[in-house]
Amino acid sequence: MPTLDWIGKDKVINHHSEVPYRVLEREYSYDEKGETKENNHSENMIIHGDNLEALKALLPKYEGKVKCIYIDPPYNTGNESWVYNDNVNSPQMKKWIGEVVGKEGEDLSRHDKWICMMYPRLRLLQKLLSDDGAIFISIDDNELYYLKIICDEIFGLANYIDTISWFKKASPSNDARYFSSDIEFILVYVKKKDIWAPHRLRLNEKQMRYYQNPDNDKRGVWNSATYTCNKSNNERPNLYYPIENPFTGELVYPKPTAVWKYSKEQTKIYQSEGRLFWGNDGKAKYPRFKKFLYEHEGVVNRTLWHYDDVGHTQGASNELKSWGIIGFPTPKPSRLIERIIQIASDKDSIILDSFAGSGTTAHAVLNMNKADGGNRKFILIEMMDYADSITAERAKRVIKGYGEDKKKVEGTGGNFSFYELGEKMFLDNGTFNPDIDLEKIREYVWYTETRTEYMSIQSDDTKYYLSKYNDTAYYLYYEKERVTNLDNDFLEQIKTKADYYVIYADLCSISEKKLQEYNITFKKIPRDIVKL
Repeated sequence: MPTLDWIGKDKVINHHSEVPYRVLEREYSYDEKGETKENNHSENMIIHGDNLEALKALLPKYEGKVKCIYIDPPYNTGNESWVYNDNVNSPQMKKWIGEVVGKEGEDLSRHDKWICMMYPRLRLLQKLLSDDGAIFISIDDNELYYLKIICDEIFGLANYIDTISWFKKASPSNDARYFSSDIEFILVYVKKKDIWAPHRLRLNEKQMRYYQNPDNDKRGVWNSATYTCNKSNNERPNLYYPIENPFTGELVYPKPTAVWKYSKEQTKIYQSEGRLFWGNDGKAKYPRFKKFLYEHEGVVNRTLWHYDDVGHTQGASNELKSWGIIGFPTPKPSRLIERIIQIASDKDSIILDSFAGSGTTAHAVLNMNKADGGNRKFILIEMMDYADSITAERAKRVIKGYGEDKKKVEGTGGNFSFYELGEKMFLDNGTFNPDIDLEKIREYVWYTETRTEYMSIQSDDTKYYLSKYNDTAYYLYYEKERVTNLDNDFLEQIKTKADYYVIYADLCSISEKKLQEYNITFKKIPRDIVKL
């Protein structure tokens, strides 16, 4: 498989593992009643902060659980006039490149910098994706080809699905020097291609008219049940057989110069499903096949998406301007994201967008939940300062409703909580940060041991007991104000029966022989704490 080399690759290829782990601090919650400091326990999240660190912070709870990821990263166009800075020469990126890549970063081209920025973020996104999940990445041709190669490396070439072309403009750019750039692309990768099962496209009203019966033929849809043979039906004898008319019992053959479209076995299935149509009165001389589609089946997804179906950037920009939101000249329309969510998620799936921008993904999820009663959850990450004033504000308006008079749009309902990136889990000397909430520390240790989400439980065991997993009981004997010692007194407190025990403490005064006798693994704080 072809690989891509660039200046700084050796510095960033494993940089995701070196990113400091930070906790997420909830700032406020929001629902139809408004904003509150009280925790509404919403599973919808909007996070303000560097998306690399925010993605790392999501791992303990969400690794392997996100069904659908959509990202719209900077296209690296060089245009620096946007609120959403679409250039890797931004101050934040220069600082990050300088810290991670070092002096080599001074020689990086724009493309090198962009890849250095994207690579560790894609590595973390791949970890968060569920086995049956998919990631959709919007991009234009500035970085399309580089992105394809690094995604092949991270997700695996075998897990590449396709590249969607989105016809994004309702009208051409008449001031274009060479060509009006009307197409953008969406790269689609999955975690495991052999188990990914995309939903087919549900029909809108326009498509339903096309697929139903536009000429009002009383025999049903116009789709013929036969193929014409140029010479005779001897050319395809397996498709020349009688079909019994269920109304009259008559055995009907195709015309002498035709054959049925499907095998005898398939036709039986279609007839049992009601797709073989004999006319409303059963007197049709030859049956027809209904071009009819089950709601769960829909039409096959295609790789060319037109603005008539999924919206265009001008319309999305005008909508934002009507809310007083400017600085986003080419935002994605919510219908575009809705189509992605429809294809790649279920009604209770988690949808993640780590380049949230104006908050289109939250808008799309809220719309879809209202339309079909679903309980999809969204996680949005935005590093810019407008994460609250624009990204979260848009979600608030969608939840409560917006517009006036004839343009009034009813609220979708729903809720979310807004988070900031909090303190680092570890101090520079490797010890736990004493300012971190103890439950966050317990959650972290549990995740590093089991790679599962920590669920606080009620137990009559010692307060240092975490839980049991695969016949192993886990304990975190940690105190912020004193050194802990795994000794016989501590062992006497243990009440949980398990085949094996893992116990974290500062010190251990029990002999190695006794630890082995009781199947206890001692792990020293902080030496044996895994750094994500």
